[in-house]
Amino acid sequence: MSETALRKETADGSAVAEPKTLVEAAYHRLRRDIIEGHLKPGEKLRVEHLKDQYDVGAGTLREALQLLMTDALVVAQGQRGFNVAPISLSDFEDITRTRVLIECEALRQSIQRGTDEWEGAVMAAFHRLSRAEERLDWEVESSREDWEGRNKTFHEVLISACPSRWIRHFQLLLYRQSERYRRLSMNNNPIPRDVHAEHLKLCEASVARDADRACAVLTEHIIRTLDAIRSLPPSVIEPPAKVASVGRGKARNGDAQ
Repeated sequence: MSETALRKETADGSAVAEPKTLVEAAYHRLRRDIIEGHLKPGEKLRVEHLKDQYDVGAGTLREALQLLMTDALVVAQGQRGFNVAPISLSDFEDITRTRVLIECEALRQSIQRGTDEWEGAVMAAFHRLSRAEERLDWEVESSREDWEGRNKTFHEVLISACPSRWIRHFQLLLYRQSERYRRLSMNNNPIPRDVHAEHLKLCEASVARDADRACAVLTEHIIRTLDAIRSLPPSVIEPPAKVASVGRGKARNGDAQ
């Protein structure tokens, strides 16, 4: 694969970068399969099997798995190789609480410091996200990926005027950690919600420079996914053995505060 980034067209004609290296391509494919649930939480990632499945060398695959460890989507088991990181309700509660703290602070600082250009970028990102929402077909992988990419961009643009690169870094890490849970929520559709309306309120409050209202909307928007995950049967979010050991009630309960 060429070291020069390839380009492809999305449905609305905008260009997106293709992976530049074999390692990056393998990383994106593995990451997508973890997010989609094709590679299950806790599953052993055997290099000798996966290198044939993904049509890459063992060294390339190991490098890609190392990158996924930085996303906390893969864990190393000492000298025994790699596993897909587990998921749990308590883990997502922790992710959600921390994300609310960090992303709301980032948004507040971004609203305070954002220029007219920032406002325009927020509105443009919201428009592109709205277009993806209009044609979203959750049964089509390319449609899901298009929406997910634009959703990520919208949240990134909202906090792009925050001057702290560390706050933005940790927001991105927590956003990525939320993706598997968000995919579970959308695949199972446990509670009705109008995500477009949530994004519209967030965009309007941010552009109006109403930091308190924007942070309140953002908090509700993030916690809504946690509420959805809590409403799922325990067997969906917890491994069967763990559900049996902790009991169904404990698997359901948690504190959103």
